Amino acid sequence: MDWHTWHDAYDIPDSYLSRRLALVQERIRLALDDAPPGPLRVVSLCAGQGRDLSGVLAEHPRGGDVRARLVELDERNAAAARRLAAAAGLSGVEVVVGDAALTDHYVAMVPADLVLLCGVLGNLTDADTERTLDHCTRLCRTGGTVVWTRTRHYDTRVCEWLEERGFERVWVTGTEIPYGVGAHRFTGEPLPLVPGQRMFTFVGYDTLHRPAPGTAQVTSR
Repeated sequence: MDWHTWHDAYDIPDSYLSRRLALVQERIRLALDDAPPGPLRVVSLCAGQGRDLSGVLAEHPRGGDVRARLVELDERNAAAARRLAAAAGLSGVEVVVGDAALTDHYVAMVPADLVLLCGVLGNLTDADTERTLDHCTRLCRTGGTVVWTRTRHYDTRVCEWLEERGFERVWVTGTEIPYGVGAHRFTGEPLPLVPGQRMFTFVGYDTLHRPAPGTAQVTSR
């Protein structure tokens, strides 16, 4: 999978990705609306080109309060994320090229007010999804929000897993929408994030959900 070319679909009006992006941005906007006064911290795992966050911060009144760390492995996507943030004058947005699964990238930035897991969970096994959500209890501050996405066909337990870990449901797309977008607020007390740990292995939805020989291919994420 070429994850740089994959982002081209965001530029197509009414594409799957552009419609999902609009929902994610709305949840980010509302999370910022509800955030307490003062400096805010945001972390984004597998941030891609950062269109979700930078697209909101550029216009939101709290944009100047945000210090964000976006972690992305693809250097081309990271470069695009830096250009987007710079064009919007977002000096508080830092883009790190690296493996977003490693806790080391986030230790200095958590617990955060907003954790973005967009385009991540649909590329993980269920076991790694649960492990990542375990770490969200260390990434997210009390009262902070996790905004997440997962393929509609595979997201049925994400709400359950989050709510088992002390997150309360704020909003989740209905079944009439073919992709899952959700926002959950953390009600627990965050534990320290332990450096040197791997939260997940990024398998890729094209590999993870490849049908067995003789079965139909599922093409949506």
